[in-house]
Amino acid sequence: MKTIKYLLIFVLSITTFISCDSLVDDTERTEDYDKGPNLIGFTKAEISVSGISNGNEYVFELPMQGVGPTINDATEDVTLNISVDPSSTAIEGTHFKLSASTMTFKASENYINKMPLTMLTEGILAPLAVNPYVVLNVTDVSGNFVDNGRTGQVKVNLLYLCFSNLAGTYDVEMRYVNPDAGTDTMHYGVDTINETGDGQYRTEAVGHWEVDGGPGAIGGTAGFDFTDVCNEITIPAQNLVNLYSNIVEGVAGESYIDPDTGIIKFHYTICAGYCREYWVTYTPK
Repeated sequence: MKTIKYLLIFVLSITTFISCDSLVDDTERTEDYDKGPNLIGFTKAEISVSGISNGNEYVFELPMQGVGPTINDATEDVTLNISVDPSSTAIEGTHFKLSASTMTFKASENYINKMPLTMLTEGILAPLAVNPYVVLNVTDVSGNFVDNGRTGQVKVNLLYLCFSNLAGTYDVEMRYVNPDAGTDTMHYGVDTINETGDGQYRTEAVGHWEVDGGPGAIGGTAGFDFTDVCNEITIPAQNLVNLYSNIVEGVAGESYIDPDTGIIKFHYTICAGYCREYWVTYTPK
């Protein structure tokens, strides 16, 4: 049975543009503005959504809203249609589906609504050379409303992530180099990788301390965070076990997964006044 995940695209900001030619007091309305229609549309002109290509369906809710000079006085509900623009590169039924093409905006709900868009991943093999996008248009708006000229159309980029399933127990082989101390040693142990989100993970060991002494050997939150995007590993800069000022960070382009064996190669540094360097091989048990 497919898993359906619901995500809400939050609006971070709405920018209001004011003409440089004539500034007016915020409490005043010009005669022309009072006569203008109310607008309705999406709250952003372009957004990106993402899902792992594992056969799941991901439902995203695209915020929409009505605005205008007389919207506070409006009492009638408003209906509108949503259509797919022919400029879309995403294919309906393959990359996405719409559960409804007609929407109603209620005066009692301040003309705020959310349009569901389902991203399909069945049969999609990521990574794609070019991610598709769907362009949606607002049409046939009823009442004293028209589609918003700026956001009466929205472009939704569909970003396909590779299936990732790295959680589990691994044998660990680590080479530790500390040039300042003249150290170049090998360390061996067992570690567990835990999933913290889609393609997001945390180990239970970091550096030679926790490979030798086990999780929590140096206090704090054991291990380090990393992400997997289509077998490419990224270890973002982070404080050592979320406690020390030392920074753990991956060497760009040097950490990856062998998709045939499941073996993970990590290359990261732990730096303060100087840097320790680690080459680590995780082999699934």
